[in-house]
Amino acid sequence: MRKPQDSAESHDNPGDHVLPTGTQTLTRGLAVLQAVAGGARDLKQIAQALGTTRSTTHRLANCLVQERYLRFTPNAGYVLGPKLIELGFQAREELSLSVVARPYLEQLAGQSGDTIHLALQDGDDVLYLDKIPGKKGLEMRSRVGHRMPIATTGVGKALMLGMSEEQWKTLYQKRSTAAGSYASGLLPKRSWTEFRDQMREYVKGGYAFDLEDNEPSIRCVAAPIYDASHVIVAAISVSSTVPYMPLKRMHALIAVVQAAAAGISGELGANQDINQGVSGGS
Repeated sequence: MRKPQDSAESHDNPGDHVLPTGTQTLTRGLAVLQAVAGGARDLKQIAQALGTTRSTTHRLANCLVQERYLRFTPNAGYVLGPKLIELGFQAREELSLSVVARPYLEQLAGQSGDTIHLALQDGDDVLYLDKIPGKKGLEMRSRVGHRMPIATTGVGKALMLGMSEEQWKTLYQKRSTAAGSYASGLLPKRSWTEFRDQMREYVKGGYAFDLEDNEPSIRCVAAPIYDASHVIVAAISVSSTVPYMPLKRMHALIAVVQAAAAGISGELGANQDINQGVSGGS
């Protein structure tokens, strides 16, 4: 950010304070961006949000306009500028979902003692990006890089929660015709009506269960991960065998899994309360 010219200080009103330097200037500059992002469109509104004088606010805003962090037009006033868009896309490209999610997965593994999965959608399948084995000595066929039909898994159903019912039906039908060795162990599927009604309940709650749909004796609780545009981009799950996963415990785990998913979503720029009252789940 360019430092305002010394000559600019000569334009201060007698009662105005000199523009602070260093950390305070940076903090106020960021506060200007936050105020504009929150809807402030003119100097008066920005100054009220910051508690600064009009001339100080003008110098801060003008500097940000020069550096393209803000844009000003007579009709619209101050709005966020193209530099922020450029930085946002760059940050998104540099962000590794697996790296960002890993601390949350490890915490979830420590809390539950069960197997933890991170997955995203790849066509009609889920693709496992990360896995932390549980502490109960259980073996599951999932592995990093492994694919499963999306409608058969907890993480897959989580990824489906933001889809239309027509999309649900298409993916539901494809699970029975899935190609590859992973299809051989699938259990007989529920009817479409049962599957649809179940998915509707999951949408309301912002979670999804795998009740031995994908692998015999394996159950899981899953929740969705959102990006800054509030789109479901991935999902996480806690998995174990039926003796360790009675329905009572599964329901108790919903909030725990959702909290971890919300944490990851926050790292990707989503609102922290994204799981509350929003369609899309795990």
